[in-house]
Amino acid sequence: MCTGGCAKCLGITLIPLAVLCTLANILLFFPGGKVVENNQNITDEVWYFGGILGSGVLMIFPALVFLGLKNNDCCGCCGNESCGKRFAMFSSIIFAAVGVLGAGYCFVVSAVALNRGPKCDDGKDWLYPFQDGNYLGNHTIWTMCKSPDTIVPWHLTLFALLLVMSGIQAVLCGIQVVNGLFGTICGDCKCCGCCGVSNRCFSLITLCADNSCICT
Repeated sequence: MCTGGCAKCLGITLIPLAVLCTLANILLFFPGGKVVENNQNITDEVWYFGGILGSGVLMIFPALVFLGLKNNDCCGCCGNESCGKRFAMFSSIIFAAVGVLGAGYCFVVSAVALNRGPKCDDGKDWLYPFQDGNYLGNHTIWTMCKSPDTIVPWHLTLFALLLVMSGIQAVLCGIQVVNGLFGTICGDCKCCGCCGVSNRCFSLITLCADNSCICT
C-alpha cells in the first residue's frame, strides 16, 4: 500500500475513535447516568478532559492531515516533483507525534481514574472509598457507594473504554510516524500526472494496469 493510502486509512480510523472518546468523557459528567447537583461530586479525573482534549480535539488535527496526504499534490516544488509529497509526509510525522501525546495524556488520566475509583456518596459524605484499585477484583465492596446508582460500573466501563481507545490511537499514530518516515525518505508510490501528459516524471517509471504511472 502507498504511504499516502496507508495514512488515509489511519485517518479514517482515528476520527470515529476521537468522537467516541469525546462522548465517553461527556458521559462521565453524569455519574450513573444522572445529573449531580454539585459539580464537586464529579470524579476529579473527569475534569482533566482526557477524552475531550487528549483523544478528542488533539486527535482530529492529525486525522485530517492523514486523510489529505493521499491527494496531496507532489509536483512543482523547486523543480523536484517529489519534494512536495515528501514534505507533506514529513509534516505528518509532527502531527502524528501530537496525536501520540494527546492519546498518551488520555491513557494516563484513564489509568489513574481506574486505579483511584469513582467519587461517590457512602451514606455520610462524598469521597473516594476505594484505594489502589482494590474494587476492580472485588465486586462486593461496590456497595460502599450508596449513590449515584451504578456509579462504579459506569465509572469503570467508560474509563476502561477511554483507556483502550486512547491506546489504539497511540498505536495508530505511532504507525504513521514510521509510515511518514518511509514517505519522507522514499516518497509515495504514485506521482501526480501521467507519463503521457507531463514530461516531468521520474526517470524510472512503470505503468500499472490502469495506465497510471508509478514513480520510483
